[in-house]
Amino acid sequence: MSHRTLPVATLGFPRIGRHRELKFALEGYWSGKIAESDLLETAARLRAENWALQRDRGITKIPSNDFSLYDHVLDTAVMVGAIPAVYGWKGGAVPLSVYFAMARGSEGDSNAGCGHAHHGHGVPALEMTKWFDTNYHYMVPEVSEDQAFTLTSQKPVDHFLEARALGIHTRPVVLGPVTFLKLAKARPSTFKPLDLLEKLLPVYEELLGRLAAAGADWVQVDEPILALDLTEGERHALAVAYDRLAKAVPSLKILLATYFGALGDNLAAAAALPVAGLHVDLARAPEQLDAVAGAVRADRVLSLGAIDGRNIWRADLADILDRLAPVVKARGADAVEIAASCSLLHVPIDLELETALDADLATWLAFAIQKLGELSTLGRGLAEGRDAVREAVDAASAAIAARAASPKVTDPRVQARIAGIDAGMKSRKSGFEARRRLQEGAIRLPLFPTTTIGSFPQTSEVRKARSAHAKGALSHGDYEAFLEKETESAIRWQEEIGLDVLVHGEFERNDMVQYFGEQLAGFAFTQHAWVQSYGSRYVRPPIIFGDVSRPKPMTVRWWQYAQSLTERPVKGMLTGPVTILNWSFVRDDIPRSAACRQIALAIRDEVADLEKAGAKMIQIDEAALREGLPLRHRDWQHYLDWAVESFRLCSTGVADETQIHTHMCYSEFNDIISAIAAMDADVISIETSRSKMELLDAFRNFSYPNEIGPGVYDIHSPRVPEIGEMTDLLTLARKRLQDRQLWVNPDCGLKTRKWEEVRPALVNMVEAARRLRAPAAAQ
Repeated sequence: MSHRTLPVATLGFPRIGRHRELKFALEGYWSGKIAESDLLETAARLRAENWALQRDRGITKIPSNDFSLYDHVLDTAVMVGAIPAVYGWKGGAVPLSVYFAMARGSEGDSNAGCGHAHHGHGVPALEMTKWFDTNYHYMVPEVSEDQAFTLTSQKPVDHFLEARALGIHTRPVVLGPVTFLKLAKARPSTFKPLDLLEKLLPVYEELLGRLAAAGADWVQVDEPILALDLTEGERHALAVAYDRLAKAVPSLKILLATYFGALGDNLAAAAALPVAGLHVDLARAPEQLDAVAGAVRADRVLSLGAIDGRNIWRADLADILDRLAPVVKARGADAVEIAASCSLLHVPIDLELETALDADLATWLAFAIQKLGELSTLGRGLAEGRDAVREAVDAASAAIAARAASPKVTDPRVQARIAGIDAGMKSRKSGFEARRRLQEGAIRLPLFPTTTIGSFPQTSEVRKARSAHAKGALSHGDYEAFLEKETESAIRWQEEIGLDVLVHGEFERNDMVQYFGEQLAGFAFTQHAWVQSYGSRYVRPPIIFGDVSRPKPMTVRWWQYAQSLTERPVKGMLTGPVTILNWSFVRDDIPRSAACRQIALAIRDEVADLEKAGAKMIQIDEAALREGLPLRHRDWQHYLDWAVESFRLCSTGVADETQIHTHMCYSEFNDIISAIAAMDADVISIETSRSKMELLDAFRNFSYPNEIGPGVYDIHSPRVPEIGEMTDLLTLARKRLQDRQLWVNPDCGLKTRKWEEVRPALVNMVEAARRLRAPAAAQ
């Protein structure tokens, strides 16, 4: 029996496969274990499964070209010919070797330029940073002032035709030209990438023409920058672009997609664009519904992103139906589309795989496939009336009510402790200079001290042992003995190569957030709920479902063991509260700031226990502090206030002699440098190798007083940098900072790398520091 429904859409679907098939195919291809044809065959099978799945679950507007072998922004750069000369592309079809070199770096020789440092051992990858305020990474396109754009492939067309051959009519997705240029980096930085818009638009016009010729009637063009603070020039660029694109192929209708926030002061500009439809995010910005409905012309399709594409909580279908029904009635069913707020790339694929989840918690959740069902229910309910979907709506309402009343969610002891926070818990006893003098006496280190960020490679042996222990095939005692052996080996090797400050290697940890969440009350974990971080790097974010506390010490045992093996200082290694929050699926029934303070108190307890055990250095990583910034500047200060407060809450209870480190990555610091200074960490390590130390300008201009470890080794690439490459970077750093401020370290943790890459790279890093010490000491 068929049912009436409004058009129901997804903006994108997870690429990775229910069982991480894409990850294993990519890594098999990179290692030479499978052929290119095998990789492409796996990719085609995953696309076909995704299209059929969405069709069968009631989605009527199914996307294509949302699939990528690595990253959709990189796909766009390659498609339009924005390929730096250093990667060796000479025109024509772009081979996978070039594509993956841009993503991961290359170990082959190159003598091209493009501003990349290279010393006869290949070229680094493009810079990588977070996709707006999500936990997904994209490759930052590079463009030159004399950039020539050309359509190098018709991937969107190919995928549309691929789906059509399977009997599925899709709506192709492309990243919009203005967002693409807004995200791009100018090389050199003497012009604005958006100045290249007139050169880029003919490529988009050609692409749209080919899509129309292939039979596409709609195309989804993503312009998420409409959720940002835009200049009048940027709004004008949008007007220029869509006036051109709408006229180029009149038969192809454009759905302009915005997401991750409200249109706000960009609403008038967006509503004025000559497009056939506009998508808005009502999960992140439900308050914009009336304003958007009033601004968008009645003859245009309004796509309402009512189902949250970034979190895993079950939707309140009754509330959504109540809010959307008046808009549907006013505009008519033909002019409204019900959709996810953004691509479902950001959520796990299927809740049904999670057979070990708490039964109550499982009823409160919805992953990508379950969200398809929610969309289908809304489409039918808005077309036929609530009675047609009564059972599904009532089930959702019952689950939401049960969650609100559950004793698993609220802990009175945590609430009381939060109420007792006072100002004295948020500041160190002395200022940095006084602390520095005391720490120099307590921890004797050379100039340019060397260290790593924390983790060492998680080898197949480590992973196998962890898996065997989890399955009961390896006893607890044998597993502990294995971990002790790995830790001792790491300590001895660090001593051998001459690192000054050691780490225990974190072999007992599966993930820098999951490891802590598994030991904290209020967290839940999944078995198969993977989401893509970048490329083949997938994570399983914890689920924060209730009040957070620390039942017992989490890291002290392994720090004590490692420190017992050496006279050199070993850092205690913790993940900070803001990063734990930002890299988790966060409960939506209390403010994020409240959840973060709860986590901060739990980490504060761990810091106190590490110090009591004898740790002289404690690193509290806040890799995700900046990425949590709201998209609109007006909202930044509120976020930074509670984020910095949370860091200080967990870090300031120690004696002045105890040195507090933190680590931050993928960060532009200029606009938040005062907040970083307010964190008052004694040492901060940051990612700088791909930016050639440009990020240090913010610290120099601010006259940042504390110590800094600018990364000299890009751990996101398999390349082994030469000593000269690292000394060059350190020389650039010395031009920006005082020698006494500088530490020497990699960009980030080394868990994802192989020992055969890590060993020579760290040997080179230690030697680079030694070479700088001699002339510096003589001055």
